[in-house]
Amino acid sequence: MRPLPNRWIPRGEPFQEGRGSSGSFPPILEHLILQRGLPGGADIEAFLNPRLRDLSDPFLIPGMAAAVERLQLAIDRRETVCIFGDYDVDGVTSITLMRRILHAYGVEPRHFIPHRGGEGYGLSDAALIRCMAEGPKPDLLITVDCGTVSIDEIAGLKAQGVDVLVVDHHEPSPRGLPDCVAVVNPKCGNDFTYLCAAGVVFKLGHALLKSRPTDLDLKELMDLVAVATIADIVPLIGENRLLVRHGLKRLSTTLNPGLRALQEVTGMNGHATSMDVGFRIGPRLNAAGRMDAPEDALATLLTDCRRLAFDFAEKLDRYNRDRQQYETQIRREALEMLDGTFDPQRDPVIVLGSRSWHPGVVGIVASRLMRQFHKPTFVIAIDSDGIGKGSGRSIDGVSLVDAIRECQDHLIAGGGHAMAAGLSIEESQLDAFRQHFAEYVLRTTDEQQRQPTLCYDAEITFAQLSLDFLASYDLLQPFGNGNPQPVFISRGVSLSRPPVHMKNNHLRFMLRQGYAEQDAVYFGGGEKPLPDPPWDVAFTIDRNTFRGRTTLQLVIQDVRAAE
Repeated sequence: MRPLPNRWIPRGEPFQEGRGSSGSFPPILEHLILQRGLPGGADIEAFLNPRLRDLSDPFLIPGMAAAVERLQLAIDRRETVCIFGDYDVDGVTSITLMRRILHAYGVEPRHFIPHRGGEGYGLSDAALIRCMAEGPKPDLLITVDCGTVSIDEIAGLKAQGVDVLVVDHHEPSPRGLPDCVAVVNPKCGNDFTYLCAAGVVFKLGHALLKSRPTDLDLKELMDLVAVATIADIVPLIGENRLLVRHGLKRLSTTLNPGLRALQEVTGMNGHATSMDVGFRIGPRLNAAGRMDAPEDALATLLTDCRRLAFDFAEKLDRYNRDRQQYETQIRREALEMLDGTFDPQRDPVIVLGSRSWHPGVVGIVASRLMRQFHKPTFVIAIDSDGIGKGSGRSIDGVSLVDAIRECQDHLIAGGGHAMAAGLSIEESQLDAFRQHFAEYVLRTTDEQQRQPTLCYDAEITFAQLSLDFLASYDLLQPFGNGNPQPVFISRGVSLSRPPVHMKNNHLRFMLRQGYAEQDAVYFGGGEKPLPDPPWDVAFTIDRNTFRGRTTLQLVIQDVRAAE
């Protein structure tokens, strides 16, 4: 059951030193920008140095004018307001942002987050019953990071006399939009369709300030927007790039005690990057929701007390360690299920389910299996009643939202994004869903799309790598979906000494090419068979700062025998 090997292909034209350079920027920098299909020439400056004054008119988002008008009415009438959010990073940051915006106008809202295990995502009946029982019936319910597809549930709230304002970024239902005050969702229009929910809340705050100025400084909230945007893996293009670039600068000196405590607990060194958010802060905020304690993640972001913030951050760190243990167990059992039944050459999808799996962790395992085998994957936790709740992760070219619609006869419910989605299914329907899902993938993709591919941006030598090179490279930050971290290859690389095995099957190398040496780390490399050196290596570059000394470190993506 060995995964298929990657095909290494260049992303566009090969890099040649000096060719096509304008002289304004290092040639490799211009090459990397053009490789991503980003604007070249004079527009490079705007890409490398996005400015806050370039933020677009928030009223371009559908539903924004009606939302602002209704919020002003709630402010003037001093209405009872409840914010209903999701349990992931985007959800808890969106609630935090919405609360800070409303506080600036004298509104003290209550908030509610459903529990992933018993209530599921969004405006479920179980979640709404608890929400209404925990406080006074709201005059206005604001949903953040959910609500777009909750047509029936919102109709029920309207019948009870509750106005609903939806602030979301998920795909609309084929049935249309809910009948409510407004649906503020870029996916209902043509602009800002890449925003996460926190980004939409930020735009709502901007629109409210334009209509009714107050002393709220939105720039102070951009660290929260950056965390949500990176953690939700939305494309870092357009205004997302602007918001994340400025939000990461704000994060390093944040005024939010919870974000500061999370940086202390995770050992960040004061220079926040998208990798820090994606692998340190985001997983810990997400872990609380996965362990059915999302209120602890929200409390971390809302508290103004530094001592409490640190206590909460340490609690989130413990949740994350628990999550890692569940993940290891589920992944091991999933691989045992695949052994002997799954053929990477033959089978186009992975669909697995078990009654012993924790529903809060299946999404992470789905992501790991998808990357390992390059297959669209659903991993499903089944409860004692035989109802499964699963998470899916996909490869380029396969939309899970479209696949769920195609296979809806086998499902109770489902939805999400093209690359990440969730579903509910009866245990008896697993095999039929797997077969239909596989048929859909085979029909809508070709064989080449289904083969794992490593796209590299440029071939370089170790002699070209330096701190000056790193300084130019850092101008491309932040990296993420839509602006992937550049991948380089170097050929004919040898080992200066045997690999060092670290925890979690990671490897550390000292690599040599000619007279130049480079420190390198290969995450998960201990799980993969390595060919005999010399090697061709594919890698990304990271800045490694230890005791005040900065060095350039290679992060290995793939290794093959030297050609």
